[in-house]
Amino acid sequence: MGRFRDSSSDDGADTGIDMSAMIDCVFILLIFFIVTTTFVEETGIEVDKPQAASSVRLEKTSILIALTANGAVVYGGREIGMSGVQPLVRRMLQKEDVPVIVQADAAAPAGLLVRVIDEAKLAGAQKVSVATSRAARG
Repeated sequence: MGRFRDSSSDDGADTGIDMSAMIDCVFILLIFFIVTTTFVEETGIEVDKPQAASSVRLEKTSILIALTANGAVVYGGREIGMSGVQPLVRRMLQKEDVPVIVQADAAAPAGLLVRVIDEAKLAGAQKVSVATSRAARG
């Protein structure tokens, strides 16, 4: 008995597009962007920064420490306290020499701000800055 082939079913299989080369390119681009992206670890809380006319933008890679209005010292969403600043900064500076930025609330006591800056300097930080918001010029 002879076998007959249905030509309409074979045509659909031959017209497929090979997607493997495009998927390879997409994965290479994804890996490239992941490797070259700089990740900034935020403090985890929102502080009301004081205004300053001379505020400038600092590097993206930096150690962000927040000082709240009630005197809590926060890094990465958790409270580290005044005694946690020096070990944190020392550990982060072992990987890379980055500046320390203190995001102090406008209502935070000035004495606590000075203590946080002092702890960061004692840990070996060369550059310690205070984050401000740009003052509106009228």
